[in-house]
Amino acid sequence: MTKILIILVIAFTFQAIGIVTLKQGLNEIGPRYTERQSTTTLPANLLRLVGDWFTNKNVLVGMLFETIFFAQLQYLLGQRDVSFVWPLTSVSFVLTALAAQFILHEHVNPARWAGVIFIILGAGLIGYSEQAKAKAAPRPADPKVDRQ
Repeated sequence: MTKILIILVIAFTFQAIGIVTLKQGLNEIGPRYTERQSTTTLPANLLRLVGDWFTNKNVLVGMLFETIFFAQLQYLLGQRDVSFVWPLTSVSFVLTALAAQFILHEHVNPARWAGVIFIILGAGLIGYSEQAKAKAAPRPADPKVDRQ
């Protein structure tokens, strides 16, 4: 269980950094898109926007970190029940809110922090339920099946 939790924390860190880096890249790209709206057709502007995604360092780094997170998530889903792993991914919201506040300097109001606390409580209950889950004993062999 400890190994899974360590991998989760590492994965969430990659996700939080990835999201923040993507946001920084999109903040750089957004004004260019808006500036081009008056002089460029919508389809051409959208194509240039996609091109901007693939030439912006922050967007590329963010996508790399999100890909690493996704690979770690696949590993975790292969190791544990989806009903355990997937709800715990909500804990990444905690790291992302912290990163948004301290790296992007966004204002995270008390209502959002209350939501983060509820997420932590919910993740704690899910973690507890995994510890408390009774391991099913193997079924005894069916004598009728063994005779065939």
